[in-house]
Amino acid sequence: MVHERFGVAAAVYAVLLDGDRLLLVRRAGSGYRDGLLGLPAGHVDGGEDVVAALARELREELLIDIDRASCRLAVLLHRAPETSDDREYLDLVFTVGRWAGVPAIGEPAKCSELVWADLDRLPVDVIDYVAAALRAWADGEPLLLYGWSQ
Repeated sequence: MVHERFGVAAAVYAVLLDGDRLLLVRRAGSGYRDGLLGLPAGHVDGGEDVVAALARELREELLIDIDRASCRLAVLLHRAPETSDDREYLDLVFTVGRWAGVPAIGEPAKCSELVWADLDRLPVDVIDYVAAALRAWADGEPLLLYGWSQ
């Protein structure tokens, strides 16, 4: 009997900094965590590496082009399924050191606002696992397990 291998969903997230300020996006129109703030992010498509996925997502969402060589993996977040219909996620949170262009809303049907927030005082409406990943990054913790019963 042949068993199908287990798979997880993979997503990439971008930490874009302007001094001590962090760029957050307000989700809209997706049916998932709409109205809350998160990092610019998206799913990894088949046939692309994770940095290519990050570059594609930021081009689509924020209308910027990143310098691939300036991207550094900051946190690997392994998230448990949120519902019985959901999948486990591997979320790769990258810092992006250099980009060209001025961040702007590129997908108004999915994002209603860009917010530059103080790293030390994140807004209260940041998505819970995003806030946890940002705390792990600030604490120098490269791996975060989220939503798993210990």
